[in-house]
Amino acid sequence: MEKRVLFLNPPSYEGFDGGAGSRYQAKREVRSFWYPTWLAQAAALCPGSRLIDAPPHDISPEKVIEIAKDFEMVVIFTSTPGFKNDSLLASNIKDAHPNIVIGMVGPHTTALPEESLSYAKAVDFVTIGEFDYTILDIAKGVPFSEVKGIAYRKDGHIIVNPKREWITDMDSLPSVLDVYKRDLVIENYFIGYLLHPYLSLYTGRGCPGRCTFCLWPQTIAGRRYRKRSVNVVVEEMKRAKEMFPQVKEFFFDDDTFTADFKRAEEIAKGLGKLGITWSCSSRANVPEKTLAIMKENGLRLVMVGIESGNDQILKNIKKGITTSQIRKFMKTCRKLGIMTHATFVLGLPGETKETIEQTIRFAQEIDPDTLQVSIATPYPGTELYEEAKRNGWLVSTDFVTESGIQQAALEYENLSAQEIFDYVEIFYNRFYFRPRPILRIIKTMITDLDMCKRRLREAKEFFEFMRKRKRARRMKKYAT
Repeated sequence: MEKRVLFLNPPSYEGFDGGAGSRYQAKREVRSFWYPTWLAQAAALCPGSRLIDAPPHDISPEKVIEIAKDFEMVVIFTSTPGFKNDSLLASNIKDAHPNIVIGMVGPHTTALPEESLSYAKAVDFVTIGEFDYTILDIAKGVPFSEVKGIAYRKDGHIIVNPKREWITDMDSLPSVLDVYKRDLVIENYFIGYLLHPYLSLYTGRGCPGRCTFCLWPQTIAGRRYRKRSVNVVVEEMKRAKEMFPQVKEFFFDDDTFTADFKRAEEIAKGLGKLGITWSCSSRANVPEKTLAIMKENGLRLVMVGIESGNDQILKNIKKGITTSQIRKFMKTCRKLGIMTHATFVLGLPGETKETIEQTIRFAQEIDPDTLQVSIATPYPGTELYEEAKRNGWLVSTDFVTESGIQQAALEYENLSAQEIFDYVEIFYNRFYFRPRPILRIIKTMITDLDMCKRRLREAKEFFEFMRKRKRARRMKKYAT
């Protein structure tokens, strides 16, 4: 008989969904939550499953332990910054329900399977790579020794099984929509630059980009873009519109939705017929023709990874994009009326005070509608992690504070970790406290009462977050 599986995105820091994105793995400046799509995809394969996304639903560890009694197996999505907390929760679940099988999944266990099992004594197995069919095998009762893509204990030793092959037929995976409808309250999900309520899905996995810091393609998604077919995506979006009529915007959270220009155009044309508003992830290399077709068919915004305004740093991280390309892309988006949310990373290899200043000026020049500034984090499993270890740049393995605030883990000869940390606030202040961003914010507030209330709430959260960052900095200095 197939085991009933509880899929769990565990309780974590307030404002931190535990998912540990490639650019941001800590509590956000504004309370924000991404959808647990990876877990939902696996849950959709397992009959009788349930998905608990604890952070946005304010579900406590005690409540999770109580719910777990109705299941034979718990699958916990973990990340490097949340691993210790997640391991403690696993131990507490096992204490309360000794016969329950506990597994951990995600990039962290993929990169460090043996270390993960050595630390998390209550965990029976961890997955390596994609875990959809791995979990299904275990739920069906396949012995651990025959399951590809896991590490487990046997007779006091840790056994690492052969890797599981990549899923090539993405259309064979069931839709996540039914799991979303059954287990999630979509109004609980907020992202500052997306309309609310929003809903996000993947149309494919993996990214052909070679960015050295980017976590997901180097661990569980792969560096080849494996795609669902256009007609399947469009049909799913038609169904999503019917199932969630309250949604104001759909977001395609693929690592790089625009990696295949022709496919992006074809999907856009299908979405245009549905009359939905949508946004997506993108690289700054999309031609004007493709952008125009996307805009004509409902595209509102692109989330684009800029990272740095210095071309040498972009080369160092194998970004494959130049500042000239970025300027052209941003200019085209503005011309077409496509809004942009740009992400920047401070402290990448080659960073100095001068390059950070250059990046701040570059951000002001290209002037995205909104931006996110994060700190370079050398996740295990990435090229950046190995590079940092070789060169002695890694000064901490604690990527967040006890309250979930992102810390600088890298330090260079002419740039300290503390300086990288401090420059985040400087970057935000110098970008947003300019006439153009202020006027943009005021314009949206006076034309939309709901948006006005939202922006006021977000402003309060942002300034409170910055106060917490300053307290964290003072405490770190005091401890030193």
